[in-house]
Amino acid sequence: MRVDLLVAEIGSTTTVVNAFNLGPCPSFIGQGQAPTTVEEGDVNIGLKSAIEDLANNLEKNHIEYHDLIATSSAAGGLRMTVHGLVYDMTVRAAKEAALGAGANIKYITAGKLRNSDLEKIKKIKPNIILIAGGVDYGERDTALYNSELIASLNLNIPVIYAGNIENHHEVKEIFKNKKSELYIVENVYPKIDQLNIEPTRKVIQEVFEKNIIHAPGMERVRDMVTGPIMPTPGAVMEASKLLYEEMGDLMTIDVGGATTDVHSVTEGSEEISRILINPEPLAKRTVEGDLGVYVNMLNIVDMVGKDELVKELNISAEELENLLENNKPIPESQLEKEFIEKLTLHAVLTAVNRHAGRLRHLYGPSGKKTLAEGKDLTSVKAIIGTGGALTRLPNRVEILRQIALRAKGDELLPNKEARIFIDNQYIMASLGVMSRKYPHEALKLLKDTLKYDE
Repeated sequence: MRVDLLVAEIGSTTTVVNAFNLGPCPSFIGQGQAPTTVEEGDVNIGLKSAIEDLANNLEKNHIEYHDLIATSSAAGGLRMTVHGLVYDMTVRAAKEAALGAGANIKYITAGKLRNSDLEKIKKIKPNIILIAGGVDYGERDTALYNSELIASLNLNIPVIYAGNIENHHEVKEIFKNKKSELYIVENVYPKIDQLNIEPTRKVIQEVFEKNIIHAPGMERVRDMVTGPIMPTPGAVMEASKLLYEEMGDLMTIDVGGATTDVHSVTEGSEEISRILINPEPLAKRTVEGDLGVYVNMLNIVDMVGKDELVKELNISAEELENLLENNKPIPESQLEKEFIEKLTLHAVLTAVNRHAGRLRHLYGPSGKKTLAEGKDLTSVKAIIGTGGALTRLPNRVEILRQIALRAKGDELLPNKEARIFIDNQYIMASLGVMSRKYPHEALKLLKDTLKYDE
């Protein structure tokens, strides 16, 4: 059987391959999966096995394809360290750029680096180091100082400089003849209260694609993958941004076994923007590393409380302990599904509350003054669920409805009119990387999986 396009999602434990035909009426054909084989030293072994599984699922002898593209969170995903000047300004802007690109940020510093910081960077062995600092034509010394220290490590790690434009020449000289390949982009924070994260986000993904093939077990990935490779969370963001052009303000929630990611694409309301303390990006991603329904299940259990879970599930304490001891990646029985739904609901509400902004009321001699801080989600018209939990659990739609229903007065959350959509075929990340090369086909398939017909 011949197909136009295969998209591989190379995860830390599982590799999934989705098959598509393109043309005027693009279609999703089927899916195969197999264990990821990074530890075996060659990710292509798992890729080939996943394609064989796809062929078996389609009852075909083999699959031929025109193009193969991929997302990856294997080999540690996109690990980054971020170094800026002031935490609430240039550091935060650089962090937003890295997270939006799909990075797993391992270390953040503000101000001048210390020897202990350099030791941590060497220990982390990031895929990319991001240096920022100073508005354009403002403070210069900190970014130059940090550049000199990082260059002195002479690590074979790409460095992106996204700070004060006046430092470009000096930074080039600092990294001249060093092992670190240097990329200079526009300032992520060119003026006070102005974010400019898209150029950096784009370069981060380009550098990831160029260097992921050097990660252990990934060296031969280009033997099979013929097109772009993106970090998996970055691909979900790309899909969300593509849908924003069609659907308007939206947010996407991805509940996984280890983390819960929230992506929002919205400018917020004019009313809130007038009282916002700090600027927020149009497209924002947050990742909650303590909110997973499998690997980090016990974290959520502790947050909810065992007594509360016993009460909500109407089971005994012994039955709950049995669920905890025999937790499976994919729930099977009705009770297991209800248990995971309780955890997923808490993960969703907690992650969205952390992602969203809120109103602050200050009292002074002139009376009460209301300000806003954080991401304004009040204009969100569509809430999209993706990931294993929110595409497979029976009550996934009701879980997402609770975001608005349980909102408190000062939280900048979506209202009850926001529509709920589900990535029914669990292909949103695949379509995000597809959009790099086939944007029109990806949008059509996104609308199909969401059953969006407006």
